[in-house]
Amino acid sequence: MTLLIGSIQLGLLYAIMALGIYITFRILNVPDLTVDGSFSLGMACAAVITVAGYPFLALLVAMIAGALAGFSTGLLQTKLSIHPILSGILVMTGLYTVNLGIMGGRANLSVVGSETLFMKAESIIVSQNGLGRTFLALLACIVIIGILSIVFKTRFGLTIRATGDNEEMVRSSSINANTSKCVGLAMGNACVALSGALICQYQMFSDVGSGSGMVVIGLASVIIGETLFGRRSVTFGLISSAVGSIIYRIIIAFALKIDLFPSYALKLVSAVIVAVALSVPSIKASIEQSKKRREATNRLS
Repeated sequence: MTLLIGSIQLGLLYAIMALGIYITFRILNVPDLTVDGSFSLGMACAAVITVAGYPFLALLVAMIAGALAGFSTGLLQTKLSIHPILSGILVMTGLYTVNLGIMGGRANLSVVGSETLFMKAESIIVSQNGLGRTFLALLACIVIIGILSIVFKTRFGLTIRATGDNEEMVRSSSINANTSKCVGLAMGNACVALSGALICQYQMFSDVGSGSGMVVIGLASVIIGETLFGRRSVTFGLISSAVGSIIYRIIIAFALKIDLFPSYALKLVSAVIVAVALSVPSIKASIEQSKKRREATNRLS
């Protein structure tokens, strides 16, 4: 039971990161590798400000820092015409030094002894099963999903969605697609940094290498959600990504519990899950084509 509750808590916190990846990967249709750097950026900002005694302000600063990182990637893509993948790599690489600088040149920073939002939640909701932590993680996830759902139904939100669907059409309609792309990347990385900040306060430490492989983990959550629930509206996509994150964490936790694979193989397993899930549509299409060819051959014969 403790393992299940812990997996749900982590799944809800990482779900906010999955929401950010859903924005860039599905809505904007942009492969954004800034995520690995912006996740660590959120952790670094949260650790420093939480140690200073401002746990709630730490989340806001982390979101702003993540938005600036995503906006920087967007500027490299739109203003300097650098390839999206290379833009993300450049910003991610630069953020490694930035994160070290934020933490005073240290590779990790402990938050032990400082008050966090999870401590406040546990003091309000006293429970042996960590109900306060679960409630806070669930509340944060629901609030972010609600805000994003409202934003993407506004006129500007529809512009961002249209930019991801057909950028040329948007440009021909005298709409600034560059602004939409930059804002969309900023929104996505703000969610990723917020997730990193919450994880920092949850685990009570920040590490400069914590963001490594976050893109794969986030994609695994998005793909699992879409595989189980399908691709429908944006709101449904956000919810399915969050559910996919929880399911992913539960699967990983129980697989490690029964020693299905060693702990150091976690990222390899995540990569395999993403690769398999992404290949499912093409496999289905090839099977359908082969069936049609067989039917056509049988008719001719």
